[in-house]
Amino acid sequence: MSEKASMRKIKEVLRLHWDLRLSNRDIANSIKVSSSTVGTCLRRAKEAGLTWPLPLGLDGAELEQKLYRPVRNRIPHGSRDIDWLAQHKELKRKGMTRYLLWDEYKQSHPDGLSYSQFCRDYNKWLTKVDFCMRQSHKAGEKMFIDYAGMTVPITDRTSGEIKEAQIFVACLGASNYTFVEATLSQSLPDWIGSHTRAFKFFGGLTEILIPDNLLSGVKNPHLYEPDINPSYQDMAEHYSVAVIPARVRKPQDKSKAEEAVQHVERQILARLRNRTFFSLYELNQAIKELLDIVNAKPFQKLPGSRKSQFEELEKAILKPLPQMPYIFAEWKYGKLGADYHISLDGHYYSAPYKLIRNTLDIRYTQTTVEIFYKGKRVASHRRSYKKGAFTTDSKHMPEPHQQYAKWTPQRIISWARKNGEFTGKLAEQIILSRRCPQQGYRSCLGIIRLEKSYGSNRLENACKRALYFQAYSYKSVVSILKNNLDGLPLTAKEQQDSVMDQQHEHVRGKDYFY
Repeated sequence: MSEKASMRKIKEVLRLHWDLRLSNRDIANSIKVSSSTVGTCLRRAKEAGLTWPLPLGLDGAELEQKLYRPVRNRIPHGSRDIDWLAQHKELKRKGMTRYLLWDEYKQSHPDGLSYSQFCRDYNKWLTKVDFCMRQSHKAGEKMFIDYAGMTVPITDRTSGEIKEAQIFVACLGASNYTFVEATLSQSLPDWIGSHTRAFKFFGGLTEILIPDNLLSGVKNPHLYEPDINPSYQDMAEHYSVAVIPARVRKPQDKSKAEEAVQHVERQILARLRNRTFFSLYELNQAIKELLDIVNAKPFQKLPGSRKSQFEELEKAILKPLPQMPYIFAEWKYGKLGADYHISLDGHYYSAPYKLIRNTLDIRYTQTTVEIFYKGKRVASHRRSYKKGAFTTDSKHMPEPHQQYAKWTPQRIISWARKNGEFTGKLAEQIILSRRCPQQGYRSCLGIIRLEKSYGSNRLENACKRALYFQAYSYKSVVSILKNNLDGLPLTAKEQQDSVMDQQHEHVRGKDYFY
């Protein structure tokens, strides 16, 4: 293989080839690999005896071993009256080719046109048809996606603030049947949400999605090897569709989408220009009414309409929707820290400690966080939005740390008291100030370890000062020591308050610690 792809992309190559039966060129355009890489990957998979779906439990490391182990004895690569409108419709059907059409024509007209003449006359007929209809897209094969250049203002009734709604447009290749909706942004959640609603509107799925090189869908726009956004790819896998972005500066790749956008702007958005909308729902209801008219409107130079063409050619061919719609998830990656936790939006989630310093993939929704290593899920947590806090599965800890997790508040406080009364009192207050005692353990342990750097007396005085100012944190004690504030005497009143604070009863009672 000229360029070794990641295991995640290799799995996608196998899925697109075996499950969706795409060509090597289409697969290469869908993911960031070359055509030769796709061919070599499929050859290695065949030599390894792999089938689709892959065996259950086969993770990325095992797949890599099967594909890239030394292989011997590799097998080399082997070997005058025609209704053109009817022919054009037939050509849109899946599996149909010009040669097959000509062969059927020749059986009933043995003295008819040759194949070259047949193709020439068909091309002449095409030049007389609208450009958008000249393209022969197979039924159920492609869905073109783009945003309109025009936006629609939405006015806030209370503040009068105006926001520009974005217009999402999806169009089926064979019938031109169109879906339109307004969203507040072109962000990734809105982009993917519009896709799921478009699938529901069409009542099924095409084999291929062809988006413009929008950042929400294409992470790294490139003429030959665009890199698909991981969340968008995740959605594609859920619906078993392939994503082949339009090439950069190649408008012919997305002419269907551009024609649909232009039609929507003229037939829908222009008609709404003098209306004032106060909510996204109100705008989408107005769009829906006009969209029904647009889809049912007869073509100018061809019989039927977008809706009739959809019902005749594509509706029955679309792949069925999965039982559950896609739940929006985002992806990021990072290295597992030395404390076997990885950060997501300021919160820390654990993963097996043996993966420390390895790069892991994180898939997260509004409610769950999943962590993957080489395509295999190694951890799953309920999502938390508390910054600076930790979510830890004890199974991910080394054995000594699992013992640490069994510590109690009393054990921590007793250890702190060995340094002095005020050190113990501060540890007690830190634990009391947290929602659950375990959240204060790290701060207490950090304070206790300061004795090695600053000595027992200085640490005791620093803890006394922190208690007076109710600075119940590790950072406060470090700041006092670094700035030599522990050597400054408290005033008489401060000392009296400190003694009274020391004699104050525990808020939660002494039984809390025992």
